[in-house]
Amino acid sequence: MGVRHEEVRLRVWAVSCVVGLAVLGVFGTFVFGGAGWITAPFRGASEVRENTVASGTFRQSTYQDFFDLCEAAQNAEGSIRALQEERGSASAARRGQIDQSITALRSSRTESINEYNSKAAQEHRAPFLDRDLPYRLHADADRTACAN
Repeated sequence: MGVRHEEVRLRVWAVSCVVGLAVLGVFGTFVFGGAGWITAPFRGASEVRENTVASGTFRQSTYQDFFDLCEAAQNAEGSIRALQEERGSASAARRGQIDQSITALRSSRTESINEYNSKAAQEHRAPFLDRDLPYRLHADADRTACAN
């Protein structure tokens, strides 16, 4: 009977260790971020919903960002046209300055267009793009078409 009792005691000890390790593993998973990994699909859906609803301040600033970037591209285009008109009657020294300014303005315009397109492609900002603004601006176009 002593040997049998010893076997039962060893089995109980082994089962207790396995159960203890399982409990420790589940606890460790939740403590060290595993719960975040497990619940990621659910949290992702709620985050999308929260970002789409967004606060009034976020909505207004996002609308304004799109208008500001589009306006910056249009302002650069206007300045480029004015400088090109001036270039025809300018001295050689002034032409060099005008060419440098035009290059800088084209770079600034391209930057504004790229930032506009980048923000328009972001899922949490795209819903707040005004319907009068285009989804994308094209750097190759001579003129940027913004709000009517």
